[in-house]
Amino acid sequence: MAECIDTRYGRGGDEVPELSDSDDDDQWQCMEEENSEDGQVTCPFCDRLLSSVSNTLQHCSAEHTVSLVDVIRKHNLDDYGYIKMINFIRATKCSAVSLAGLSEGAVPWESEDFLRPVLQDDPLLQTDLEELCGSEGTGPFPVPSSGAPSYGVLLQRDQTAEERVQRAEDALARAMDDLHKLKLLAQGLVLSAETGRGPENMGAVAELREDEDEAYFSSYGHYSIHEEMLKDKVRTESYRDFMDFNPEVFKDKVVLDVGCGTGILSMFAARSGAKSVFGVDQSDIIYQAMDIVRSNQLEDRVTLIKGRIEDIKLPVEKVDIIISEWMGYFLLFESMLDSVLYARDLYLADDGSVYPDLCNISLVAAGDAEKHRDRLAFWDNVYGFNMACMKKAVLPEAVVEVVKAETLISEPTVIQTIDCNKVSISELEFASDFCIKITDTTDCTAIVGYFDIFFDKGCSDKVTFSTGPQFMKTHWKQTVFLLENPLPVQAGEELKGRITVRKNRKDPRSLLVTFDLPDWRQTYSVQ
Repeated sequence: MAECIDTRYGRGGDEVPELSDSDDDDQWQCMEEENSEDGQVTCPFCDRLLSSVSNTLQHCSAEHTVSLVDVIRKHNLDDYGYIKMINFIRATKCSAVSLAGLSEGAVPWESEDFLRPVLQDDPLLQTDLEELCGSEGTGPFPVPSSGAPSYGVLLQRDQTAEERVQRAEDALARAMDDLHKLKLLAQGLVLSAETGRGPENMGAVAELREDEDEAYFSSYGHYSIHEEMLKDKVRTESYRDFMDFNPEVFKDKVVLDVGCGTGILSMFAARSGAKSVFGVDQSDIIYQAMDIVRSNQLEDRVTLIKGRIEDIKLPVEKVDIIISEWMGYFLLFESMLDSVLYARDLYLADDGSVYPDLCNISLVAAGDAEKHRDRLAFWDNVYGFNMACMKKAVLPEAVVEVVKAETLISEPTVIQTIDCNKVSISELEFASDFCIKITDTTDCTAIVGYFDIFFDKGCSDKVTFSTGPQFMKTHWKQTVFLLENPLPVQAGEELKGRITVRKNRKDPRSLLVTFDLPDWRQTYSVQ
């Protein structure tokens, strides 16, 4: 269950989510006291756990009547030899009596195999030899006659240092995760005061969802994309005018805003008289939306909920209106309409409505020889090299760009009409015959796709806008399907074909669009 966020303060007393486990080594000790010898130390001769290396040495002397420091001095061990001795004792279960009885210089741990630690993160192996010998009050241990530490000792020290660094990094990552969970808890508690949702329903606080949509929602966490959409006057002012000019549609109604982003549509609805508005968004932009709503004193009517609409549960059973700006390139790119329809089927009251309620997808022919040459003929000679094979890779990628109105060579034709209050998700994949009436005698170099949006149902002042090249530019621009070879056409003739639109199974938010024209067929990807 996703977390809910309201712009009001929540009740206290909610259960704090469980944070990261600290494992055997305390995560803070790992970061702040890496070199401390405090911790769980297993005696090399028995299963007793001691609190430090010093206590372990004292235990060995008192309980097993052997001084490890004396053994080190007796055999004149350097770091290398000491490491092998500890691993030998642990690996062979050597008794204290046997260890003390070894003749001077006759040690059974000469094999390099005893460099391999028997216990993971063994504190006895991580202790400096001088500090070890000084821990019994015997003073510093003299440097062995061999001089500089051997390669094996340096290797062991390097491995130990790397392990300590890794533990510190892991502990830091757990700490950052804990802080993030606490942030979510603090924001999630706000909604609980108004909706009565207890901690058992705040699944996102205890466990963050990572799914196939992570990259998609992450992209909407960037501020620049919201700035671009808000500055799109055609888009934003159409939604504003629909709500401002039709207050009777919103008066005392419960509204759901799917994909609320910065909360602009939610606030339009509240300003138009809605009794309560629930804005839902999975991206982190909702944290800014929370501040925006509070800054505009709308927190008494606007409730923000973080999560996918498919995963969260609204604090109301039904809503009267669903608003959403779900449209993508060629209308259906991003598949966000799927989420709107899910919300419609689950939450919309019988006499309620989705807005915008009607949408058209249209095609128009274009003749732009210069653009065609720039996109395809360019590969024939790239700084003196033939890269014509690239044409086959470039052609299937639909291009999203602003098309010049003067390059249009036909009348537009509608290939699909979508009623958002009736359409099913399965109907968003379709095939349609089309007939484009040519107006100019020239070469057709591309087919251009765009969409029109209608706010119609129950409105006294109907609002519509188009993303076509004949109208003011929008951030959706147009979707251009370039023909492989320019097609000669005559004014008055009809270019007939068939278009198939379906989701890309490998990436359900992108589209595959196939055109069937006489003697030519091409599939394009819109992504």
